[in-house]
Amino acid sequence: MAEQEETLIEFPCDFDVKAMGPSSEDFDAIVVDIIRHHVDDIKEGAVTTKQSSGGKFTSVTVTIYATSKAQIDAIYRELSAHEQVKYVL
Repeated sequence: MAEQEETLIEFPCDFDVKAMGPSSEDFDAIVVDIIRHHVDDIKEGAVTTKQSSGGKFTSVTVTIYATSKAQIDAIYRELSAHEQVKYVL
């Protein structure tokens, strides 16, 4: 059990990953590309974007089929390490 960390999430499941950063032409593509490193298939309609009221920031939400806590942790680590990503929820 030492290898398996405790979590309240039951895997596999659908899971929303949200990243926020400054608005740019390619911010959504950056987020999706990072997530693709860890997820085999992102289904059509699984990506939504929303700009802040002032248009300065964009949030990108990607619904994935998560298979483990380790997978989610790896996605969060890689997103957080990218210079354009300011917040990951």
